[in-house]
Amino acid sequence: MAKVRIPAPLRKLTGDQRVVQASGTTLVDLVEDLERRFPGMRARLVDGDGRVHSFVNIFVDDQDVRFLQGLATPLGEEAEVAIIPAMAGG
Repeated sequence: MAKVRIPAPLRKLTGDQRVVQASGTTLVDLVEDLERRFPGMRARLVDGDGRVHSFVNIFVDDQDVRFLQGLATPLGEEAEVAIIPAMAGG
C-alpha cells in the first residue's frame, strides 16, 4: 500500500484525512483505487485525455511524475505519493 498525502483542497473528498492508503502497481492504478474509495478524486487529478492536470503536481518518492512515466509510473510496495496543487503568482 502506498501512503498518499492529500492537499487541503481535496480533503473534503477524504473526510478531512491528510494521509490515506491506496494500492496499485502503477500511478494510474492508484488513482483508480482513490476514485473507488473517494469518488470525485480522479476528476480532480486527471483530465479527459488521461493526463495529470496541469495545475496538479504528483510526486512519487519525491520525484515529479512528469519527469518519470506520468500515470504509468510504477509504484513500489511502500511508495509515498504527494499530491500538490500548482502555485500561481506573480
